[in-house]
Amino acid sequence: MIDQATRSRRLDALRRRMDETGCELTALAPSDNLRYVIGFSPKADERACMLLVGAGGTSFVMPGLNAEQTSAEAPELELVRWSDDAGPSEALRTALERVGGGRAVRIAVDPEMRADHLLLLQQAVPEAEAVPATTVVGPLREAKSAEEIAVLQTAAAAADEAMTAAFSACRPGATELDVADAVASAFRRAGAEEVLFAIVGAGSNGAFPHHHTSSRRLEEGDAIVIDIGARSGGYVSDITRMAYLGDPSDRYFEVHAVVEAAVRAAMAAAGPGTTCHEVDAAARGVIEDAGYGEYFVHRCGHGLGLSVHEPPWIMGGNDTTLRAGMVHSIEPGIYLPGEFGIRLEEIVQVTDDGCRRFSRLPRDVHVFDPASRGVPTTSNEREGVRT
Repeated sequence: MIDQATRSRRLDALRRRMDETGCELTALAPSDNLRYVIGFSPKADERACMLLVGAGGTSFVMPGLNAEQTSAEAPELELVRWSDDAGPSEALRTALERVGGGRAVRIAVDPEMRADHLLLLQQAVPEAEAVPATTVVGPLREAKSAEEIAVLQTAAAAADEAMTAAFSACRPGATELDVADAVASAFRRAGAEEVLFAIVGAGSNGAFPHHHTSSRRLEEGDAIVIDIGARSGGYVSDITRMAYLGDPSDRYFEVHAVVEAAVRAAMAAAGPGTTCHEVDAAARGVIEDAGYGEYFVHRCGHGLGLSVHEPPWIMGGNDTTLRAGMVHSIEPGIYLPGEFGIRLEEIVQVTDDGCRRFSRLPRDVHVFDPASRGVPTTSNEREGVRT
C-alpha cells in the first residue's frame, strides 16, 4: 500500500506523461501497473474493472462486490459501481464522461487488460487508437525510490534464504518438486506473501531455460538449475544459482566459468549512461568468444520491481539508457541440449557510478558430495578457496 500523498503524486506524474505522449485517457486493469499508481489492485476476474485517468479527473469502474474494500483502501477515489444484473456498459459510459474521456483519440490501455474488457472500452470510444499503457506507466516505474529499493532488498534476502534451503534439499533420490517445496516453505518462513515460481531443472532438464519443474528424481552427476522468486512486501525477487550432485566434470566447470565471466562482464558494463544493448552485448560477447554463442538463447535480463518481468529489457537492440535507481536482472546462460544448462542470475541496482547486487550468495556451484553425508559445499570451498 501507498499513502494518499504518494498516490496523488503518481497520478500527477501519470498525467504529465500522458501529455508528453498525446494520450487523452489511460485505462488500467487490475495489474501491477494499477498497483503502482494507486497502491493496490482489486482481484482480476471476468467482471470489468478499470481505473480511468483523464484530464478531467480519475474514475474507477468497479464491480459492486469489490467496491467496499476499494473504498477502504483509497477513500478519495471516485467509484462508478455496477451490479452483475445491470452489467458494466452504463457504468463505463458514466466514468468516461466524468474524466472527459468519451472523445479521446488516443488511449493508453493496460497490456494486462482482458480482451473482452478492451472490446467494451473500444465500443464506448470507437474512434480512439489504443496504445499500450506501458508507454505512460513504464517510465514512471523504471527508476525505484529509496523506499522501493529497501523493500526489494528485503525480498532479495528472503530469496537468499530460500536458495539456501534449495541447496540443502538437493540430494540423490529427491525430486525436482521436493526441492521446489523446500523453496516455497523457506520463502513463507521468511515472510513472503506469495511464492511466484521455483524452476528446478536437473540434468538434461536444465537445458530448458523455463523448464516445468517435474517429478524427475535427482541423480548423482546431475547439474541442477534453480531459479526462484517470490513477492515480499508487494515487490518481487528473482535469483538463479547452480547445484551439482557429485564431482562436476571438467566440461561443467568450463561452461560454468564462461557464464560467470559473462555475469561479471555485464555487471561491469551496467551503470548510468550505458544502454541495455551494451549490457547484453558485454555478456553475449564473452559467451560467443568462448564458442557457446548459439547456446545463449535469451536476453541478458529484465527489469524487476512490482513485476518479475518489467522494463527495462536488457537485450540487443534496446537503446534505453540506464539511470540511477533502475533495478534489473543479469542472467546469461548456456543450454546444451541433452546434457545440462547453466544460468547464473543477479538482481542489480544501477547506482550513480555503476551497479550493486542485492544477493549475498556466491555464484559458485554448490556441490552435494555423498561422502559428506548430506552437507553441501561450494566448488571453491572444496578447493580451499574463500568465497
